[in-house]
Amino acid sequence: MNYIGSKIKLLPFLQANMESILQKHSKPLVDCVFCDIFAGTGAVGRLFKPKVKQMISNDKEYYSFVLNQNYIANNTEIKDKEKLFDELNSNALTPPIEGKIYKHYCLGHTRFENNKIDFKNKEFQRQYFSDYNGAKIDAIRTKIEHWRKSGAITQNTYFHLLASLLESADRVANTASVYGAFLKSLKKSALIPLILKPIDFLISNQNNCVFNTDSNTLIQKIKGDILYLDPPYNAREYGANYHLLNTIALYDNFIPRGKTGLREYEKSAYCKKREVASALESLIKNAKFEWIFLSYNNEGLLSLESLREILSKYGEYSNVVQKHQRFKADSSRTHKQDSTLEYLHILRKE
Repeated sequence: MNYIGSKIKLLPFLQANMESILQKHSKPLVDCVFCDIFAGTGAVGRLFKPKVKQMISNDKEYYSFVLNQNYIANNTEIKDKEKLFDELNSNALTPPIEGKIYKHYCLGHTRFENNKIDFKNKEFQRQYFSDYNGAKIDAIRTKIEHWRKSGAITQNTYFHLLASLLESADRVANTASVYGAFLKSLKKSALIPLILKPIDFLISNQNNCVFNTDSNTLIQKIKGDILYLDPPYNAREYGANYHLLNTIALYDNFIPRGKTGLREYEKSAYCKKREVASALESLIKNAKFEWIFLSYNNEGLLSLESLREILSKYGEYSNVVQKHQRFKADSSRTHKQDSTLEYLHILRKE
């Protein structure tokens, strides 16, 4: 998934520096409780899951909660996995015409009748997915929910199937990268018929925890050894940029707003210039963790000087930096450089 703020390409940088610091202070990772409190797609959590004693994962966006329920919380094999995916991909699973995704996020100029396509209805104008893929998402999502409510699948299986649907749907989405807007014409990848593919997760004997709440609320209820922070850097709200993933994950009843079909979402203090410093300091102050690692780049709402001032109040502070390629969706914007400086701020809390 091409995700805002993704740390996939920065994982070697993060791992090398975090492990180096801990080794210098004789802090074995294997004995640590590690918290990824702005988890996103779970890239950092997945990296450290096999290296630590326990993982705590959190994000206030529900699609992230679903992904991390699979990647972090799931620790056992999925029973009858091949059979389940075969059934969900079966041509016998007829896409419903009036499903939520088809109805609100496809052009809607096709109708499925006896497996034939009728090009007549032009009522709907959004085009986040092809008509077929939107309807197929509805069919799969409805079936998964039916299995859950009937008790046919376990909670672990439910989140594995749902997380797999989110990533499979994202691969055929008709967007530039995020869901803040759709493309006027279907791009090549959006024309490919959706196939639900299982996503991997690491099997272990850990008892990991995954939360779906505000980070500043959660921090007062948890404790551990390592706290990793990757908050939003700027005013781009994840609830707006990934609203459609939330809609697929929640599959609730709501009225889409405006041209892009937005749903209501809670705005983050970390995306507000007047609130971000206070929110971050409160998080640091209340953290019951010995080590805090904060990712932030040189174009964020908080300056390097502001971050140093906040973190230095609470213990021994340092930072390391690496050049990083700019997010793909920013390529259409005006920038003097095609890269940013990604800082890892390090605090040993007193």
